[in-house]
Amino acid sequence: MEIKTEIDGNIAVVLLSGRLEAVTSSSVETALTKEISGGHARIVLDMRHVSYVSSAGLRVVLAAAKKCGSAGGGIAIFGLQPGVHEVFSISGFGKIIPIAENYADARVKLPT
Repeated sequence: MEIKTEIDGNIAVVLLSGRLEAVTSSSVETALTKEISGGHARIVLDMRHVSYVSSAGLRVVLAAAKKCGSAGGGIAIFGLQPGVHEVFSISGFGKIIPIAENYADARVKLPT
């Protein structure tokens, strides 16, 4: 799993590449927690290059969304590949976390 973060104003854009699963979820959790603790409670996850998400990966995203919400922000996701999008849809995550087609749409769906 490769993780890169870019700051766009008051939004942390976290670019993930690889598989978000039990082995890699702790590094993603650490990166997201670092951003939230650093004052970036508005996060957009760029998942265009994520090929697989397990239940452990879903838990990390949900936990980060809750932390962001508690800090007055939120998480939005964009760029889900078809198989990953199916996992998010089946699990009901689309009702909890905004899923967008592109960065501009994800940004708009974040709480202000």
